[in-house]
Amino acid sequence: MSRMIFVNLPVRDLPKTRAFYGALGFGFNEHFSDDTAACLVISETIFAMLLTHDKFKQFTKRAIMDTSTHVEVLNALSCESRDEVDRLMSAALAAGGEEARDAEDMGFMYHRAFNDLDGHTWELMWMDPAAIPG
Repeated sequence: MSRMIFVNLPVRDLPKTRAFYGALGFGFNEHFSDDTAACLVISETIFAMLLTHDKFKQFTKRAIMDTSTHVEVLNALSCESRDEVDRLMSAALAAGGEEARDAEDMGFMYHRAFNDLDGHTWELMWMDPAAIPG
């Protein structure tokens, strides 16, 4: 059996967050979505549960991190090509995201990063395993 991963992320405005990720071309599993949560489908085995702050607080006793000043996790997402990295990055910026840092091109690997509407950082990367230096 393949393992699945569900990354849980707190969001301030669920409808805006759904629109943001929809603009990037991602869909949602409505069976696991309601007015407090949206199940973002990244792949057949990778999902992000986008939870309102009140819903997120039901799963932890800790405070929600202020992403304007702190980073707890960097979410790295593989892409099929350099073009897909650039397409997703352009869509994220057009939908209100911000560039987290400059692009990095190492020849065999290319990556860019954006912060979503809630400050969660997503790294988009393409790698050509056949070209990795020995």
